[in-house]
Amino acid sequence: QVQLVESGGGLVQAGGSLRLSCAASGRTFSSYAMGWFRQAPGKEREFVGCISMGGSTTYYADSVKGRFTISRDNAKNTVYLQMNSLKPEDTAVYYCAAARYRSIQVTMAPRDFGSWGQGTQVTVSS
Repeated sequence: QVQLVESGGGLVQAGGSLRLSCAASGRTFSSYAMGWFRQAPGKEREFVGCISMGGSTTYYADSVKGRFTISRDNAKNTVYLQMNSLKPEDTAVYYCAAARYRSIQVTMAPRDFGSWGQGTQVTVSS
């Protein structure tokens, strides 16, 4: 099992940027793909993006493609979500998640992730 702690959320104006961090502990971080999800009030949790264990492959939801970038630093056991050109509709609680198995490369399915952080709030004002 891996423990995940997100940070970096906050209030930002539309068009602004934020960088979220997710620190992992408890197992070999570099052996697992990582993902970011978000959940807005009254809506289901939605996939944002994911990154392979080595960081060479990323995959994004269409709604954030070209604005958000996922990266990871395996030496620091940390994955990042750089969010640019933020829109009010990006307002949500953002969660990082670790893949359930080492064999998972990139995936958008929540069932493929076995560990989740507690979430960090991102609010984008218009």
